[in-house]
Amino acid sequence: MMDFLNLGKKQRAQRPFFIPVSERKQLLKKLKTGIQQFENDILKALHQDLGKSEFEAYSSEIGFIYQNISHTLKHLDNWSEPQRVKTGLSLFPSKAHIHYQPFGTVLIIAPWNYPFQLCIAPLVASIAAGNRALLKPSELTPETSAVLSRLIQHIFDESEVAIVEGDGKTIVPKAIKEYRPNLIFFTGSTAVGREISKMAAEHLIPCILELGGKSPCIVDKTADLDIAVKRIAFGKGINAGQTCVAPDYFLVHEEIETEFTEKLKTSFQAFYQNAIDNEEYTKIVNEHHFQRIQHLLKDTRVVFGGKSDEHKKRIEPTLVKCDVDSPIMNEEIFGPISPIFTYKTIEDIHEYINKNPNPLSLYLFANNRKLENKITTEVSFGGGCINNTIMHLVDPNLPFGGIGNSGFGAYHGKAGFDAFSHKKSVIKTGNWFDLRQKYPPYDKRSLRIIKLFLK
Repeated sequence: MMDFLNLGKKQRAQRPFFIPVSERKQLLKKLKTGIQQFENDILKALHQDLGKSEFEAYSSEIGFIYQNISHTLKHLDNWSEPQRVKTGLSLFPSKAHIHYQPFGTVLIIAPWNYPFQLCIAPLVASIAAGNRALLKPSELTPETSAVLSRLIQHIFDESEVAIVEGDGKTIVPKAIKEYRPNLIFFTGSTAVGREISKMAAEHLIPCILELGGKSPCIVDKTADLDIAVKRIAFGKGINAGQTCVAPDYFLVHEEIETEFTEKLKTSFQAFYQNAIDNEEYTKIVNEHHFQRIQHLLKDTRVVFGGKSDEHKKRIEPTLVKCDVDSPIMNEEIFGPISPIFTYKTIEDIHEYINKNPNPLSLYLFANNRKLENKITTEVSFGGGCINNTIMHLVDPNLPFGGIGNSGFGAYHGKAGFDAFSHKKSVIKTGNWFDLRQKYPPYDKRSLRIIKLFLK
């Protein structure tokens, strides 16, 4: 792996600024083929780092990328075509187009919770837009980081895509300063996102920040509980709750709290029987995060669950009662613990959410069109589902991203191509007509004509 401190100069010297679309497609095909060749190594690394089962690792990490690449290859020719836009009468006789220009070089900083997917998905969008990239995988998942390094070096020349491993606290500041990317893409916590944004601002580097937040899951008394609890248990249980879009806490209508609690417990037990010893159930990434989650249980009352094993780094799905001002409600949980609160009116829902505004996701289970409309239009959140959890990020036609505390910028599919492209506006004006009245010296007739155009 080359010295990343010299990477910027070498990239700019070895690659042309503009990469043809045909070449971008070839790079994406090479990437997909390379992943297929390394698939078993990736699955093994994800199991070693996070204890992910083969099914969960393939579906949420590898298969997700295959779908992403296939979708991009299918649509890239169309996405990259200059877009014709209408021009007003004041610009006659002109034509206007938006051209999609790559930023140039992109620094992609990946997290540990989906260490393969969240490193490669933004890379797919970056390549599609014609950029070069430097990848920084998470040091908290060292086995996946090592496989990623071998994969990238096997597929790409360093002038196309390079990768650097190691301590992010040391590498990222130096990479921003020395590599001087034209764009930074970061996925991680809100706190670290703020620091990345500050460092980037010193060099006027734009950022896309995919952060987190406390994503509420609202369960109305009109919900079909038998279906709701299965979809909620799935969304919370995948990756042991270490998912930025996992339901963080539950807001359940007061009339159905007991029934909801019992049914949710049954679903968790069915999905993750003997969770502590269940090899299909993901472990907590490391000792620090295990202790962090355990600490969050203080000042709570366990409704069900609560068992853990420090050696195996597993915590079973747990439902707790607590005060709205308890420590567990002051940060994103990022684990298999869920506080539950009850509400009576929609004003109660607003009050809870406003204590942790701008969540990355929101989930509503209801058969109540009025409530659905009020929540989707009146509450600020990145994206979400009605009568489902986490599935909004699966559709490549939907942009995925946060707002406010949960980040800014969106990607996936066309939104990813747009995010990694500068939209360059170009006006082309014909020479066969040139209105004299737009030039000095002006008179009253000139003003009358201009008023006809500009109104």
